[in-house]
Amino acid sequence: MKTKQLANVLIKILGLSVVVHSIPALITALLSTMQLRAASGGYSLYPISTVVLAVLGICLIVKSRCVADLLMKNEEE
Repeated sequence: MKTKQLANVLIKILGLSVVVHSIPALITALLSTMQLRAASGGYSLYPISTVVLAVLGICLIVKSRCVADLLMKNEEE
């Protein structure tokens, strides 16, 4: 397996792990925001950060080839 192909696969795995990690965090964030809102009427930024984390993971999955090319642009095939 070539270096760029391996980097592509590893970046996709990283993206999948980020998405999988963000799912329970998002559920926890939504529940804690509902509790905070009921108790004090305030809002939390935690749900926003977990959505950003999920979007980052999806972007890593979709753009893994571009990221691998960027990281390995000096190496020859």
